[in-house]
Amino acid sequence: MGALFRSEEMNLCQIFLQSEASYACVSELGELGLVQFKDLNPDVNAFQRKFVNEIMRCDEMERKLRYIEKELKKDEMKIPDTNENPKAPAPKEMIDLEATFEKIESELREVNTNAEALRRNFLELSELREVLKKTQVFFEEHGGHHSMIDDAQMALVHDESGVPSTTVQLGFVAGVVPREKIPVFERMMWFACRGNVFLRYEDINQVMKDPVTGDEIHKSVFIVFYQGEQLKARVRKICEGFKAVLYPCPENAQERFEMSNGVATRLEDLKTVLYQTEEHRRRVLASAQKEIRLWVIKVKKIKAIYHTLNLCNFDLSHNSLIAECWCPVVALEDVQRALRHGTELSGSTVPSILHRMNTKETPPTFFRNNKFTAVFQSIIHAYGVADYQEVNPAPYTIISFPFLFAVMFGDVGHGFIMFLFGLWMVAYEKKLLAQKSDNEVWNIFFGGRYIILMMGLFSVYTGLIYNEVFAKSINIFGSSWKPNYDDSALEANTDLTLNPATMFDNVTGPYPLGLDPIWLSSLNKITFTNSFKMKMSITIGISQMLLGVMLSVINHIYYRNWLNIFCQFLPELLFLLCLFGYLVGLIFYKWVAYNDRCTQCAPSLLIHFINMFLVKYQHANDGFETQSYQCETADPDVTGCTSQTVFYPNQMIAQLALVVVALLCVPTMLFIKPFVLRSRHNKMLKNMEGRREGLAAISQSALIHNEELNEQSGTGNGTADKEQAISDIELGIRSRLIEDNMNEAPITVRSSEVKLSINGEGGEHNHAESEDQGPDDVKVDDFDFSEIFIGQAIHTIEYCLGCISHTASYLRLWALSLAHSQLSEVLWGMLFRVSLTMDIPYAGSVIIFAVFAVFAALTVGVLLLMEGLSAFLHTLRLHWVEFQSKFYHGNGYNFDAFSFKNLQNAELDD
Repeated sequence: MGALFRSEEMNLCQIFLQSEASYACVSELGELGLVQFKDLNPDVNAFQRKFVNEIMRCDEMERKLRYIEKELKKDEMKIPDTNENPKAPAPKEMIDLEATFEKIESELREVNTNAEALRRNFLELSELREVLKKTQVFFEEHGGHHSMIDDAQMALVHDESGVPSTTVQLGFVAGVVPREKIPVFERMMWFACRGNVFLRYEDINQVMKDPVTGDEIHKSVFIVFYQGEQLKARVRKICEGFKAVLYPCPENAQERFEMSNGVATRLEDLKTVLYQTEEHRRRVLASAQKEIRLWVIKVKKIKAIYHTLNLCNFDLSHNSLIAECWCPVVALEDVQRALRHGTELSGSTVPSILHRMNTKETPPTFFRNNKFTAVFQSIIHAYGVADYQEVNPAPYTIISFPFLFAVMFGDVGHGFIMFLFGLWMVAYEKKLLAQKSDNEVWNIFFGGRYIILMMGLFSVYTGLIYNEVFAKSINIFGSSWKPNYDDSALEANTDLTLNPATMFDNVTGPYPLGLDPIWLSSLNKITFTNSFKMKMSITIGISQMLLGVMLSVINHIYYRNWLNIFCQFLPELLFLLCLFGYLVGLIFYKWVAYNDRCTQCAPSLLIHFINMFLVKYQHANDGFETQSYQCETADPDVTGCTSQTVFYPNQMIAQLALVVVALLCVPTMLFIKPFVLRSRHNKMLKNMEGRREGLAAISQSALIHNEELNEQSGTGNGTADKEQAISDIELGIRSRLIEDNMNEAPITVRSSEVKLSINGEGGEHNHAESEDQGPDDVKVDDFDFSEIFIGQAIHTIEYCLGCISHTASYLRLWALSLAHSQLSEVLWGMLFRVSLTMDIPYAGSVIIFAVFAVFAALTVGVLLLMEGLSAFLHTLRLHWVEFQSKFYHGNGYNFDAFSFKNLQNAELDD
């Protein structure tokens, strides 16, 4: 829980890898999955890095694997999931993998090319067979081709001079055309040839397949009779334009018969060849089917390793690679062990070195999560990743998220259905994961299976508190209300009033668990549940906001922001408790102090909370003031008590004090912190200026003394000695400045470096101040008071107004709970209750089953899905805005470890 409460401590490490051992070491680190590498070559183009050729080889292997996978899916061959996670192969094994993939791809392409050619030939022969068959039937219906031509042959045409003209012979073409083009094809023939052609067509009943895509195609056989070469050319152009395929068709019936037999023989031979080709293709795919999942994982691991090696710097002098990475401190020993193991696997004699570095960079945020906590952590990360070692809201969200959802969704029946659905997904988790569904909606539900399970379980609990099961109450322990009306009163009245003073059993007490079932049949049920749920929502909301404020002090203490504790946390806490915490106290006080004997004297919480700021109070009559507080009488005419009567003695003084304290918290949050930070900044500047002047004087005297010594010694190394003296002085200045600044609490200078540049003539001293930053974000040279003041003003206004708006926002718990209850009641009353009251012999049972089906569908569709989604979104908003805004910044970045764990389920399309 410690790692979940606060992100793990991270360390920036430098790794020195020998070239021959780098691949194996990175592979072991990928299997470990606890290292995030930094890119040390951000300005280098991807095509200019060292291992770009290896990555291109991996891309080519992935292309071949995608082709193999596509062929497997084309034949509907399922890729088995063996749940194996092979190690990354050695670099020399890449050659074997490439050769294997190349062989399989070439075989498949050759087989596909041959099969496509065979299928195209088979399609052409099938169409030719259909053309011969249809034309033979056509000629047989018209008594043969020659007789038709004789009948249609043009007679001798004599002109006026009596000279006979030549005889014209009819010709024909036959072929196939897509069935959907026949009407247009026929019209075009008619208009283009001016009705001088004779067209006959008939559909092919046999379904044919495209040789390339395998899609079904539907065609028709046609035959066109024409006369003359001009019409012949025109007919052929039209056929070409409609992509009609023309086939040779002999004029003689005997020739057509012989050709048909030859075509049938060739088709049988093609079927045999096609079958053998498909069998060979299946054998090739079957051999690849068993290994393709492992091949995909291996190739992706190789590619990931070389991508990681490209992030490193290459040291030519030592033939080594230098990498920088973030690593959890607790995992440093595991990382070193992985490096040693990788060195041993590579056979290298030079060990890899892991060196811990000191840095001021913000480390990444890393939480160790399991399957259960990961879904809640993802909800938090959807808002923003936590700052480094900031308090994580996820542990509290595990309980508060399903609970707030259940407050709005409280129903035993609906919650139990949701619980069973979540339990089914959890119980069959491995089986459902193995299916690898592509349905996005299902993947969303399955990813949140644990939170659905928790929400359903909590909804069952809140449903018991509300005493609602599909809009009905259950009477387990017996009602605590004991009406004493006789039979005559019950028969004479449809609506009766139950007086709590006389008809409530104070001996047995209230209903043991939840609401009394008698409230279901009461006319003022909504009035009672409204009051109860509204007060409950306010109490829950203020409690959660108070928890958020209390968690903020943990961040302040951890980051040592002592100023924020006194100038931010304490005023926030007092402001919230003095106003809204007091409101919660009044709610509980009213529940306890006002019983069934003084319901008419119960003050109004809303009016009293408003009057608290208006300083407006109303007391009971003088003679009955004490009695009104103790509720000795319920007669308002005697006591003078109303809904604005004060709760307790000295209420005005107490509330006035709380309002004054809350108002004083506002300027405390607004003014103190900016001015304190400015005072610290000015003090730091003044101290640093004094130190610089003193150190400059010391350095000047030391230089003069050093020059005198050099002149007296008469050596020729004066320049070198001067440079050495200057460097010693600079080092002393730096160390003294750092030491002095670190000893000055509470301002701690994280980086203080004062550069003293002295010119060669020894005349002038130029001081360059650095940008120093303390724990309260105070920069020495870049301090903008107006920016800090405006930021603090925004925070103060946001918090003070947010306390009011956020408290009102929690009323959505009451509103959605009421809406869910009323929708359930309306659905029951409009559907199921009507069918139960029907008095129809025999047919009534059938009607009940039909109505129940509709009732179940609407329950699942409207109440479970729509209402459940609405309650989920409102719960999400309450956590992101109302709860997390009190302490959570979410400005960090996630720890993205180099890991092979997710590659086991990787797809080639990723």
